[in-house]
Amino acid sequence: MKNLKNAVLLLSALALAAFLAGCAGAAPQTPTEPVPSTQTPPPPTTTPPPTETLVPTVEAAPPPTESASTAISYASDVYPILEAKCVKCHGVERVKEGLNMLTYEQLMAGSFNGPVIVPGNADESLLAQLIAEGEMPDRGPKVTEAELQVIKNWINAGALNN
Repeated sequence: MKNLKNAVLLLSALALAAFLAGCAGAAPQTPTEPVPSTQTPPPPTTTPPPTETLVPTVEAAPPPTESASTAISYASDVYPILEAKCVKCHGVERVKEGLNMLTYEQLMAGSFNGPVIVPGNADESLLAQLIAEGEMPDRGPKVTEAELQVIKNWINAGALNN
């Protein structure tokens, strides 16, 4: 009888081992209800602080657009246009309508009629309006469409002194 009990136990253990071996490759199933644990969880372990700092990777930003304030410089992009087309009548030989365009500060001060530039809004800026309508310059070569676009982009970007 004792041998029979040992044989049954041995066969049960082998069947259980075979069953567990077959389940080892299967995906674990999530229980629908939490199963209470009868074991106490191990005490939390403290991890030492990292010895190196990880720097997150950042994707490269696209190149700045023409309307970006850093893309258009007053000194290198806008002033050369004003110098070639405007300052003869608005600063060098005379100062028509009280508008002096020799320096950024004088340009931003405006004319007898008030400000000629509304930073951030080329459509409301008298300077851009008069150039677009062909009224300025009234003598000499006209401002080209490309040059007008540079001036408008600069104004729309905030008309910075850069």
